[in-house]
Amino acid sequence: MSDDEARFSAIFRNLGAVTAYAQRRGSRDSEALAAEVMTIAWRRLDRVPRDDPAPWLYATARNLLLAERRGTTAVGELPDVAMPASEPVSLDPAIDRALRALSPKDREALLLVAWEDLTPAQAARALGMNATAFRVRLLRARRRLQAALADDARPPVTMEVEEA
Repeated sequence: MSDDEARFSAIFRNLGAVTAYAQRRGSRDSEALAAEVMTIAWRRLDRVPRDDPAPWLYATARNLLLAERRGTTAVGELPDVAMPASEPVSLDPAIDRALRALSPKDREALLLVAWEDLTPAQAARALGMNATAFRVRLLRARRRLQAALADDARPPVTMEVEEA
C-alpha cells in the first residue's frame, strides 16, 4: 500500500461521521454527499491535514450542503437544517425547542461540539474561523441556549379579567 493509499484509508475512517453530519443537517442524500466528500479528499489529498482531517472533512461537507441549498438561503448560512422537520429528533422536547429558537450560526457552533464531538479548535477550523472567535461564539450560543431553556421552563403568564 502506498503512502497516499494509507493516508486516504485513515481519512476514510471518518465516512460514518461525515454521513451522520450530513443526515442530521437534512441532506437530500447524506450517503452520496459523504461519498462526494471522500472523492474530494482523494483528489485533494495534499490539502487534507495529516494530523486531523475531521475539520477539513466537515468543512467540505458543509460546503456541499450549502451548494445543495444554493438559491434558497443567504450565501454562507445554512438554513434550518441542523434539525430538519422531516427527521425525527430524539431529544427532550424542551431542548429541541430551545435549539430551534437559536440562530443557525449558534446552533451550528453548539452541534459541532455536542453532536460531532469536535473540540472548539477543530470546530473553528471546520467553519474557517479563528479559534478565539469560535470560542466566543460558542460561549454566547451556550448562554442563549440556557436562556431559551429557562424561558421554556417558565409557566405561561395568564391574565385574569375581572368581571364588573
